[in-house]
Amino acid sequence: MSQLLDKIDKQQLPRHIAIIMDGNGRWAKEKGEDRLFGHVHGVESVRDVVEGCAELGIEYLTLYAFSTENWERPGYEVEGLMELLVVTIRDEAETLHKNNIKLHVIGDMSMLPKHARDELAEALEITKENSGLNLIMALSYSGRWDLLNAVRIIADKVKKNELETEKIDQDVIEKYLCTSGFPDPELMIRTSGEYRISNFLLYQLAYTELYFTEVRWPDFRKENLYEAILDFQNRERRFGKISEQIL
Repeated sequence: MSQLLDKIDKQQLPRHIAIIMDGNGRWAKEKGEDRLFGHVHGVESVRDVVEGCAELGIEYLTLYAFSTENWERPGYEVEGLMELLVVTIRDEAETLHKNNIKLHVIGDMSMLPKHARDELAEALEITKENSGLNLIMALSYSGRWDLLNAVRIIADKVKKNELETEKIDQDVIEKYLCTSGFPDPELMIRTSGEYRISNFLLYQLAYTELYFTEVRWPDFRKENLYEAILDFQNRERRFGKISEQIL
């Protein structure tokens, strides 16, 4: 692991990494266990990756923890995930605070059970003054929901004559997305061998480098994070330009 870490250029780190934490259920099934068994073990990966990002000096880490579509999963799994969320936040809030990590949450919080919202609110309050890694949890989130919500807010402001349609530009749209205030991810990692973005940060991923790995999320550790960052650092990011223009 140290050999991979030594290869990373600390001056060329992605400012913001986003991760689709996929494969918990399949990992558990391969071991003959219930899907929730995989989700429980996935928490260990979260701890390790958050620690790895904080140690490197990554500024923002967004974890796709629960999508709006996940509400359609079997009831026992959704209930189990909500309980796991509450317990994990309760257990980890003080650790995040001690490590100067600031927690943020994006998504439709109204869909979460009250005890989950209460735990989140307490964790957000505990860590609000921290100045290290910004840990952004995407809960009950989807990219389409985010865009639709922003459009509704903008339409309401136009209706109330608080905003002229001619003034609507990218800055206005970004202002009303729930990621307002965060830079767009430069690197998006998806585990478990799926090659899609699954309604995650649709607007924000426009120029993000995408990295896919076969590793199931419960097996993903710092070493895998370093591999993704090294792959990112070996890419040429052109943003629609040609190579000669970015030299």
